[in-house]
Amino acid sequence: MTVEHAREALNIEAKGIYAVRDALGQEFVQAVDLIMACPPNRLIITGIGKSGLIGQKMAATFNSTGTPSCFLHPVEAMHGDLGMVGPNDVVLAISYSGETAELGRLLANLKERSMPIIAMTSNPRSSLAEQAAVVLNVAVPMEACPLGLAPTASTTATLALGDALAVALLRRRRFRAEDFRRNHPGGSLGERLKVAVREVMLTGDKVPLVSMNAELEEAVAELNRKNLGAVLITTASGELRGIITDGDLRRYLINSLLPNARHKHKAGADIAEVMTTSPVKITPELMAADALSLMQEKDITVLAVTDAAGKVQGLLHLHDLLGKGEFRFLI
Repeated sequence: MTVEHAREALNIEAKGIYAVRDALGQEFVQAVDLIMACPPNRLIITGIGKSGLIGQKMAATFNSTGTPSCFLHPVEAMHGDLGMVGPNDVVLAISYSGETAELGRLLANLKERSMPIIAMTSNPRSSLAEQAAVVLNVAVPMEACPLGLAPTASTTATLALGDALAVALLRRRRFRAEDFRRNHPGGSLGERLKVAVREVMLTGDKVPLVSMNAELEEAVAELNRKNLGAVLITTASGELRGIITDGDLRRYLINSLLPNARHKHKAGADIAEVMTTSPVKITPELMAADALSLMQEKDITVLAVTDAAGKVQGLLHLHDLLGKGEFRFLI
């Protein structure tokens, strides 16, 4: 039964995240606006117990993604740590019940300082909610703990909402890969992004390539063989002419093979019918951080690497840029 119990717990936690997602509304936008509108935009995160541990992780995520933040323990705050709070800071207070005594004493003091408070709580009529300018609902249907006592699904959902807030602020600030690199000078991702593209790109036989004169079936076979989601189309002399991605192929199939297709597929189809001309390309000298920013801007995962004459030198894939298996996303 151990595996079944584990799956049951994970299902409950997933339902908790969905519940918080579905409860999102204009108050989330208000929270983002509030943080952005208060220079120097420092976020003071506070909570006690499990909520405090979640708050500490949130502070780390906010700091690494461009929102200056610090964690303030409610008890230590009342014994001198309030000195870290500035007049323009915003407070993010976490309490599932909204009735945590230690947090209540701290917030009463902060309220006297006219500090804006964002609350994360399951109770919109709680003492915490009453003191907050914005209330974010983190209510979940049930805890994964079979006794209903240990915070499990509720802390997971609260943490997820904190990540959502960090990502929303990241996008609002137009935070870029090079900004992330500056905040992580000692990390393996930071080190990887400091190098030139030539040091992380794929070269030689690892690059999926076919000639303009090849048949579409050959391009599909090469795409499948190299399994990078794209194949570069070149002239006989190696100049880049286009790219066929998994998306290009899907669109072609929709337009040629399905019953209501506009154009019927024929054996030996011309590659030019499928490929994207003038694909996004970079030079080997470009910094890896800049290449990552370009991928984010264009919403793509591969970049053709060419020299000044337009001849293919390699291919840069997101997985090789970030380190396959090491990073799932920037944060």
